[in-house]
Amino acid sequence: MILMAMPAPQRTRGNIETVLRKIPQAEGSPIRLLFRPSLMAYRGKLLSENATGRGHAVHAAAFLRKRRIVMETALLRNRRELSRILVHELFHFVWVRLGNPLRRSFEQVLVNEMERRSKGELGWSAEVRKQQLIAQDWTLRTRAWREYVCESFCDTAAWLYSGSGQHPEYTLAERFRERRRRWMLEALATGTITL
Repeated sequence: MILMAMPAPQRTRGNIETVLRKIPQAEGSPIRLLFRPSLMAYRGKLLSENATGRGHAVHAAAFLRKRRIVMETALLRNRRELSRILVHELFHFVWVRLGNPLRRSFEQVLVNEMERRSKGELGWSAEVRKQQLIAQDWTLRTRAWREYVCESFCDTAAWLYSGSGQHPEYTLAERFRERRRRWMLEALATGTITL
């Protein structure tokens, strides 16, 4: 499923294989995995090394049409973060192939959380988007809301499947975590996921 596009130490390959064993059975065309130093997101582009201070630092990015994930080389030194970020990026591929009924079902989980004024999230990418939402975003299903839902789905998958246990970015209350865990396990229990 994943091809390493750069020479990587055997330990890294082993870590990635361990991550892939933790997620549900997956099928799909190969996804190339590359590692680059000093990743910066700037105006819709991913820059590396010579970004000259433009943009903001990111751990990784998924390029769905190109079937490629680019990850920060610093993650090679942190197995737990590598696992968490890789699962998040892989689940971007799952999200686009999930189908509208399941996407809407997950969205309803988040609407229920919003109605109960939940605080926190299961990762920075969802947390920052959640903090920027206004009430009309989730009632009108704006682009900001839909982007939040996608990031929340990927962060939830990373929390559940990466095996990272506790993390400072896991700030969502336990009762909401449990509802998300149940949804994810039920929604993806039907068989093989498509990447």
